[in-house]
Amino acid sequence: MRVLVVGGGGREHALVWRLAQNPTIDRIFAAPGNAGIARDATCVPVPVDELGALVDLVERERIDLTVVGPEVPLVAGLVDALLEHGHLVFGPTAAAARIEGSKVWSKALCLRHGVPTGAAVAAEAMPEAIEALDALGPPYVIKADGLAAGKGVVIAEDRDAAMVALEACLVHRAFGPAGARVLIEEHLSGREVSAFAVTDGRHVLPLAVVQDFKRVGDGDSGPNTGGMGAYSPVPFVDPATEERIWEDVLGRSIHAMAAEGVPYRGVLYAGLMLTDDGPKVLEFNCRFGDPETQALVPRLRSDLAELCLACAEGNLAPYRALLAPEACVTVVVASGGYPDAYESGLAIEGLAAAEAVPGALVFHSGTAERDGRVVTSGGRVLSVTGTGRDLTEARERAYEACSRISFDGMYYRRDIAARAAEEERR
Repeated sequence: MRVLVVGGGGREHALVWRLAQNPTIDRIFAAPGNAGIARDATCVPVPVDELGALVDLVERERIDLTVVGPEVPLVAGLVDALLEHGHLVFGPTAAAARIEGSKVWSKALCLRHGVPTGAAVAAEAMPEAIEALDALGPPYVIKADGLAAGKGVVIAEDRDAAMVALEACLVHRAFGPAGARVLIEEHLSGREVSAFAVTDGRHVLPLAVVQDFKRVGDGDSGPNTGGMGAYSPVPFVDPATEERIWEDVLGRSIHAMAAEGVPYRGVLYAGLMLTDDGPKVLEFNCRFGDPETQALVPRLRSDLAELCLACAEGNLAPYRALLAPEACVTVVVASGGYPDAYESGLAIEGLAAAEAVPGALVFHSGTAERDGRVVTSGGRVLSVTGTGRDLTEARERAYEACSRISFDGMYYRRDIAARAAEEERR
């Protein structure tokens, strides 16, 4: 089997790493890939948003299965284009990918079908947005409707900050068409987790619950990022809560989409708040998370290629997801200045030494090869994962590996999974 993985970040490196362990896969391609992915796959410099070029690549290289990593090509319709040409692909169609591509649409889906979530009001102009603020009260959660590269959500503690966020979207068009409509949501309190399941549109196969860290600084300080770390399993999610997540949230959402004529195939990611009333949906993503995938995939004992192929073929019923009992902790190593301006092209030292740490894995997120050396090429540069018998050991291994890596301006959080490791020991 010949497989193409679309994307070039840490998520895609983790997927490629796991797919490469399947002996029936003859060759893996990645578009565009990165310096780490190139060790297991043939990287082809095709951007993820060039759908025609990606279809041409699939046909030219006789790809048997395409696995789509990022949300942009999914929302743009890459799956539809491949299906029209008769190719198997793991991922949702553009219509189904609206569950991430339109927060207004996904919220309405939840409310129609009783998927637990907070109250919300959609608005396209300032007067109706201001009415929503009055109805919901502080703190205010304001979300751009469309894809905004992880920067379209603002939690405003007071009305003045909420007005600034609304004007940025609706008046100044800070997010372009993605912010032409906003969702003003009820603020939910509790602890946040992410849950992942794969589906062929009818059958739902739970994978794992993960917790990630969005803020750039220790103690959840500073601006939001694409994610600074993650870990799994999550010790404070008890079996009863997990069952509600699979049944009431992911299962009900996938069956709702099928009932509305928008069957969902691929992986569905639910961002959840564990409230006093149970888990409630904050958002959906139509793909694997990043960096959650780097903390999930190493625990997966089921064959990833088989699961992806079964989803694409609509034949998931006979499969089960087996997870190792061991823990995984992923620490994102970032460029100085991220998520704002940062320098690229900096030589990275110590990668081999980091990979020599027992139980450590180094997934490349924003790297390139230049003159035989691996250099930085993004804000999030590496995802360093430690595996161990528990979160404490996994953390130790991840941070030991991080300590062996260096490049100018390198930064990473020091508290990933620290609280969870303490809870696990009690």
